[in-house]
Amino acid sequence: MPVLDELSGFEFEDVMEDVFRNLGYENVRQAAKTADEGRDIVMEEVVDGTRRAIVVECKHTSTVGRPVVQKLHSAVSTFAFDGPKRGMVVTTGRFTGPATEYAERLQNNGDPFPIELIDGADLREIADEVGLDLYNGRIEILCDETLRPYDPAASIRTPVVEAFREIKNIDTSDLPDPYSQVTFRPVVTVVADTKAVFETSVGVIHRVNERNQFVVHADRGNPQSASSNVSELVTTNLHTTVDLDVDAFSDVFDSVEERRFGQTQTGYKDWAVNRLQQHHTETVSYTGDNNVTYTKTCEPNQSDISIQSVTPVYLPEIRQTVDIGDYSYPYEYFAAGPSRITREDGIHQCVQCDTTGTDTTYTYCANCGSVNCSEHIKTERLEDTPVCTGCAVTERFAFKKKYFYDESNLDAFREDYEEMAFYEKAMENPRLTAGAVFVLIAAIVGLLVSVGGI
Repeated sequence: MPVLDELSGFEFEDVMEDVFRNLGYENVRQAAKTADEGRDIVMEEVVDGTRRAIVVECKHTSTVGRPVVQKLHSAVSTFAFDGPKRGMVVTTGRFTGPATEYAERLQNNGDPFPIELIDGADLREIADEVGLDLYNGRIEILCDETLRPYDPAASIRTPVVEAFREIKNIDTSDLPDPYSQVTFRPVVTVVADTKAVFETSVGVIHRVNERNQFVVHADRGNPQSASSNVSELVTTNLHTTVDLDVDAFSDVFDSVEERRFGQTQTGYKDWAVNRLQQHHTETVSYTGDNNVTYTKTCEPNQSDISIQSVTPVYLPEIRQTVDIGDYSYPYEYFAAGPSRITREDGIHQCVQCDTTGTDTTYTYCANCGSVNCSEHIKTERLEDTPVCTGCAVTERFAFKKKYFYDESNLDAFREDYEEMAFYEKAMENPRLTAGAVFVLIAAIVGLLVSVGGI
């Protein structure tokens, strides 16, 4: 591992911090870099229900002797922790015989502060397990789990069918099967603790003690924070992940794509630390001993922020397309079993204008296959069913515009119209109805006058 050997001591500690976090240790954090006092990394583990602290010394040298192990043993014994403690020395090289013998004697004698030794050979095995790239000292993202891309208790077409149920004049049982494609998009869930105290001559003026959890889109390019609803979808369903089996999902979806994680785990950790530094930076005001008011910008140091976990998972992005008549309707969403967040809804959208959204009434035109808002749907005069203004044939009768599916229906109505009595024609236009009634009354009055001689 020559490249790891070329890292600085601080860089090697950064790498090992990520390694231990991936191995499942909790509260993994580095000691202050200014004076580690034999403690490079501290972390915790739970064994048989008992929480135990672990103090780690990192040595990226070719040989580690007994004095290093002895020094760590003393550091563990003085480490403030309410519970059992143990130590660990990690090196890219090897341990001398006296170092190994000293650690074994502590173990065999039942010492309360045993020391575990991890050499270069052990580190290679660990690297394979957690995805440590030994050539550049980075932790690659290894992930084979995904949120469920569909509800196993329902059909893959269910989301599209449910969306079309809100459209008037369409029988969802007649819908064709949608073309379904899934893209497994990488995301990481980051949990971090920020603990910082800011003091001046008058005492503590600001304090941060907060745990943050957020989800990051981890595609190629710069990491981006997920929206609040996507974050909730991911974090709520992390306990119900399934194996990312491309072959199995290919039996369900017409197209399957798996995206790669764009950065190493270290990259996401550094991004999260910088983001949290900005998030927790605050300018505060305080009064000095001289009764003068001062302001101070309080920005946490990187050492004040401890990344507790970086959990990778795939977030399924489903895109389903339904072709009906002359139109194609896309419906795209993030999925987690029965839960989903809509990204694009081409169903609740008028094909003839910019009207969109589920708070509007839409009607299906069976004549051409279009979905239309109320402004672009009319009643077909001959069959009394919906027809859209985009495909309808129109003509005026009694000064009123009528809508027809096609020329054939228009011709049929022309024949009927020609045979109508004048008052029936007038009824074709409600605005003329009052006039027709007036003419009829006038005719009756005229008749009465002539007969009665009034």
